[in-house]
Amino acid sequence: MTFEDLGYNHTFEKFRTDNNLNDFEIGRVIEEHKERYKVMTTAGEFETEILGNMRFTAETREDYPAVGDWVAFISYGSDAAIIHKIFFRFSVIKRQAVGKHGAVQVKATNIDYAFIVQAVDRDFNINRLERYLTICNASKVKPIIILSKTDLTDQLQLSRIIENIKKRIKNIEVIALSNETQQGYEALKATIVKGKTYCMLGSSGVGKSTLLNKLSGKELMKTGPISRSTNKGRHVTSHRELIVLDNGGILIDNPGMKEVGLADTESGLEITFDKIIELSPYCRFKDCAHSDETACAVTEAVEKGEIDEASYVNYLKMQKEKAHFESTVEERQKKDKAFGKILKNYKKDLRKNTN
Repeated sequence: MTFEDLGYNHTFEKFRTDNNLNDFEIGRVIEEHKERYKVMTTAGEFETEILGNMRFTAETREDYPAVGDWVAFISYGSDAAIIHKIFFRFSVIKRQAVGKHGAVQVKATNIDYAFIVQAVDRDFNINRLERYLTICNASKVKPIIILSKTDLTDQLQLSRIIENIKKRIKNIEVIALSNETQQGYEALKATIVKGKTYCMLGSSGVGKSTLLNKLSGKELMKTGPISRSTNKGRHVTSHRELIVLDNGGILIDNPGMKEVGLADTESGLEITFDKIIELSPYCRFKDCAHSDETACAVTEAVEKGEIDEASYVNYLKMQKEKAHFESTVEERQKKDKAFGKILKNYKKDLRKNTN
């Protein structure tokens, strides 16, 4: 296996030489377990930790390694290795950390394409698709929509679902998969390019593990029997893992996300809801919130049926959520700044007392 097989390219190589990392070993993070990282290289896999200084200087969780990162490290025998530097990231898939206001959780880095997986059973939700799409657009990752569990519905209902998706979401490839007939898998495999990195995004139980097993040709993830009450497999994927497929594609498996909190998604919203953004300059007020203002070009388009009403409502909801996230980030930054000032004064007083 070469570094190119893991997604390495000339841009990463330039970063390595520009930062004088020639004396370090390099590899790609393929697993993450509570600040311990498995790194894959051409020579094999290494269990690693981060340098103490990296942990001390990290301002947020975004400053820690994540699955998909290229890193420079030093190995000390077969049992120990220390990560000294994280390479630049050309894309970062992240969301708002669950239960932590204003905090960000990095899901994966250096991703080229994202398979947004959603089952066509009773849990199907276009609003949730738009959320994942917004995360992809903000992350500079090209999305592909995967409809799983088509065995649980009929052709008429499936056609309606695809029609509704294409009505609200433009210019995104949609692939429907059947585990019974294998229909759709050839089309999916045709989208996978050697050396490119793919990840799977979707809620728990939508069939990501089954999809991973089918693409790899191995049972990498165990899937239990389908529950009659929920139509979901009884399994739990608890960590992120990077896998090199036989056809040369690189796939990152992600845990299911029960909540899809948005973080830093201004550009993502602009791309996902481009029709709303295009009409915004034609509103009477420059700071129009597109809710109950007079002469709002967006609400007028909704009333005329030019913009899907459900998509419009989803946009307003995500805009409100984004604004709340940004306010909590600002609040946390103020607290961090105040704490830093207190700590600085404490150290200053300590030196005075010591002298």
